[in-house]
Amino acid sequence: MAGFTKVELVKTMYTLEDFPEDLPHIAFLGRSNVGKSSLLNALFNRRLAHTSSKPGKTRSVNFYRVEGFAYFVDLPGYGYTRVSKQERRAWAKLVEGYLNSSRALEHIFILIDARHPSQTMDILLMEWLSGFTMAKSIVLTKVDKVKRSQRTRLLNEHKNVLSRFGEFLYFPVSAVTREGLHDLEEFIRFLVRSRGER
Repeated sequence: MAGFTKVELVKTMYTLEDFPEDLPHIAFLGRSNVGKSSLLNALFNRRLAHTSSKPGKTRSVNFYRVEGFAYFVDLPGYGYTRVSKQERRAWAKLVEGYLNSSRALEHIFILIDARHPSQTMDILLMEWLSGFTMAKSIVLTKVDKVKRSQRTRLLNEHKNVLSRFGEFLYFPVSAVTREGLHDLEEFIRFLVRSRGER
């Protein structure tokens, strides 16, 4: 079974403060309700990241030590409208502060719902992230809810819309059926090995 073992939550950060940098960071960022926590739990083969039917539950930066070779960094979801503007500004400040200050950040996986063409909030996020130089890939979540006959068309639509922000690898995945998780896991392991060889 694909996935990582020996995973533990080592830090929860609500404000910008000291965080662990003794290992490479692999960050996960996506719109609220895109299935980020479910994806992390599927990769961990256990329920560590909190999931909820109510979007916007993750309001902190969470650091998971994974098999002693990296930290998976769970960044707060964005675009949840049922919170105050003050809270949204605080979330943006926290995420931006982390991205600007982390010296160990190796890669960002940007999560987008596979079922729909990239939404306005996804585009705004991509525009914002274009100001950061770290490497990025796209994870298309909830692919199990897309008919196989529609997958190629939807994937091409995402690629066409997002191509203006650069060239990305795309990982269609499902936390439910575990489709695509092995490829994502292998790529993450490759990223960390490559960093060690530099």
